[in-house]
Amino acid sequence: MSSTTSQKPSTKPPTRPGDRIFAGLSTGAGLLILATLAGVAIFLTVEGIPGMTAAPDEVKSGQSFLPYVGPLLLGTLIAAVVALIIATPVAIGVALFISHYAPRKLGQSLGYLVDLLAAVPSVVYGLWGIFVLAPTMGPVYTWLADNLGFIPIFAGPASTTGRTLLTACIVLAVMILPIMTAICREIFLQTPRLHEEAALALGATRWEMVRMTVFPYARSGMVSAAMLGLGRALGETLAVAMVLSATAGVVTANLISSTNPSTIAANIALSFAEASGKTVNVLIATGLVLFVITFLVNFAARAIVDRRKDFSGAN
Repeated sequence: MSSTTSQKPSTKPPTRPGDRIFAGLSTGAGLLILATLAGVAIFLTVEGIPGMTAAPDEVKSGQSFLPYVGPLLLGTLIAAVVALIIATPVAIGVALFISHYAPRKLGQSLGYLVDLLAAVPSVVYGLWGIFVLAPTMGPVYTWLADNLGFIPIFAGPASTTGRTLLTACIVLAVMILPIMTAICREIFLQTPRLHEEAALALGATRWEMVRMTVFPYARSGMVSAAMLGLGRALGETLAVAMVLSATAGVVTANLISSTNPSTIAANIALSFAEASGKTVNVLIATGLVLFVITFLVNFAARAIVDRRKDFSGAN
């Protein structure tokens, strides 16, 4: 009796040279990003620790590190958060109009125009903030101080030049608007068409359909867009340095006063050229603080997105 040897067919697909090359390039790119991030973190830590431990008489500011970085951290957080509050509803509204309300040709044209805003250099936004927005907002700040001065963020006296923290926030909001709008638009367009048609077939209005199908599907994507915009606002340098008339060491939440705290990035840009010795280490240490904050923001955004990744158009 002859027996035949049965061989199990291989379930592993053959690996082509192109696949191996692409996998190697992808892995190398990922490792390069991690190595770059680790290198930046190591550099900031090594160079920043001497600044954190420097004595007040060793640095130009004459302060220890915590009193020096505190007002800068406050100004950075206020500017970024207020800019995000301004930009988020506008970005969602524009993205929703482009994806679900505007005619196709108008939506495409408007989408291109919004995307072009991302290509505008920061210096152009800074010049627009100084010569156009600041003079325009001066009378508005006076009105806010006269009528809403009982609110701490609008307490007087109002700045006559308009170069206030609120002006910087508006400039930042315009700068982060394109990327937030683009992400929200793409996620809104990925909403399952059957869900939208089912809601309309049940008698829902256009807005009810959006509220019941689009927003729940895109919720984590909108959060991701907002956190990405927040990260961009935290690190913006040139436009804020040009627009904001900052006062060193000021701790205030007043948005329309002529006395404003600076941001970490803007302070580094304005102070680094004249810094020497331990003052350079102090500036690098403030950069480390900004690096940690940005990392935590992105980490939180990733965690929020992962919680709803099965229902998100962002994944």
